[in-house]
Amino acid sequence: MAEVNPTPGQKSSRIQISDGALIPEQGEKTILSAWNISFFGAVALLIILPAITPDPYLKIIQFIPDGVLHTFEVTLASICFALVFGLIAGLGRISRNVVINRVATIYVEVVRGIPLLVQLFYIYYALGKFIQVPRFLSAVIAMSFCYGAYLAEIFRAGIQSIPKGQMEAALAIGLSRGQAIRMVILPQTIRVILPPIGNEFIALLKDSSLVSILAVADLLRRGREYASTSFMYFESYTVVALVYLVLTLFFSRLVALMEKRLQRRRRETRGDSGAPVRAAS
Repeated sequence: MAEVNPTPGQKSSRIQISDGALIPEQGEKTILSAWNISFFGAVALLIILPAITPDPYLKIIQFIPDGVLHTFEVTLASICFALVFGLIAGLGRISRNVVINRVATIYVEVVRGIPLLVQLFYIYYALGKFIQVPRFLSAVIAMSFCYGAYLAEIFRAGIQSIPKGQMEAALAIGLSRGQAIRMVILPQTIRVILPPIGNEFIALLKDSSLVSILAVADLLRRGREYASTSFMYFESYTVVALVYLVLTLFFSRLVALMEKRLQRRRRETRGDSGAPVRAAS
């Protein structure tokens, strides 16, 4: 899911993620850009449809706000735990300890090989034979565990994109390998992997719709509830789709702005020539 593409003539690398989220291109500044048309078109429809046809569009919009809140709760909780799983597994993937490396690799390969929907069913229904896990907690555990495997590869690629000279210099001044990773490598890695992590957040936000199968009252579940009582399936799912579209495009814009800001800061610290700035003695 993540891959390191070295830039010719530079030691640093850039992690690229192919995830399908619509991240605005940095050079795309026209009013009729794909992002502007998609985002403002969706917002306009969410305003126009209730104004023209209050019944049912306005009623649907009034019915789903708590579902949007639950969607954010599941997404934020899941991404927080996924970052922990991903960091641990990512460090395990580069560990020199054969056992740790093998366990981390097996976790990544197994979890990535099982669909998220199956993991949701397994944790809530299959494990329910031994221990009953609440619906919300089951959703968070499954999504954290699943996305932790993908984030592990992002952390691994990010750590390996840092020039080896950084580690050698840290070891040369007396730091242990663990201290060098914690104090030198990881701070630089965070700056590299922030955009891909933002992309994973968007993907997780979309996949959070799967938790509706566990009767978690998220956005999709609330839309299904309204549709099942009113039999207005087209209208209900149209509103749900537009809300998801607005949310994902909004956060994709934030990710693009964050990446642009990080690149600008990286250029400032490297200087005009592209070489690292030498501190004054």
